[in-house]
Amino acid sequence: MSTVVTFERRNAEKQTVSPGRRKNADYRGREYLDWPEVLALVKAAKQNRNPDRDQAMIYMGARHGLRVSELTGLTWDQVHLDRGAEVLDVKRLKGSQDSKHPLDTTEIRLLNALRKVSDGSRYVFVSERRGKLSSAAVQKLLERLAPVAGLNIKVHPHMLRHAAGHKFANEGKDTRSLQLWLGHRNIRHTVAYTQLSDRCFKGW
Repeated sequence: MSTVVTFERRNAEKQTVSPGRRKNADYRGREYLDWPEVLALVKAAKQNRNPDRDQAMIYMGARHGLRVSELTGLTWDQVHLDRGAEVLDVKRLKGSQDSKHPLDTTEIRLLNALRKVSDGSRYVFVSERRGKLSSAAVQKLLERLAPVAGLNIKVHPHMLRHAAGHKFANEGKDTRSLQLWLGHRNIRHTVAYTQLSDRCFKGW
């Protein structure tokens, strides 16, 4: 047997044993939550030891399309709760564009409750030791709440960001507005959400 053939056979055996990590889509059916699923998680969080924190974190992550690092890094100086001018300074990471988002009544209620017990903490979402909440803690929270909320899918924090894109695409928001809301510099990233929506086929 030649050296070349032996090498090729060994190489093929290695590829068979170690195929490498597959794409996320191979492990999970989808990478987003629809809005009723988000609300189910928020409702499930009411039973937690920190209900206001956990409800606000899930709701705001999904509504504003926040990455988990943007969510855990949220500080009180980004939150403006002046009556009639309630806005959130959204500071994006990964080269995305910052923006200002209006806060709705649900967020305002939860944030006011959190601010009363903030004890001077810089961060909006803190651990029981009053430190910045970790990304791993958010992951564990969602994994624990998913079955309580009746969800039979594996939930991870980035699905909250995708929930915003999915929701607004299904509401018929124009692609440019959705791009600005999510902070995408390249509109090609935004178009993916419109492909998940069946709204463009309504009436066919």
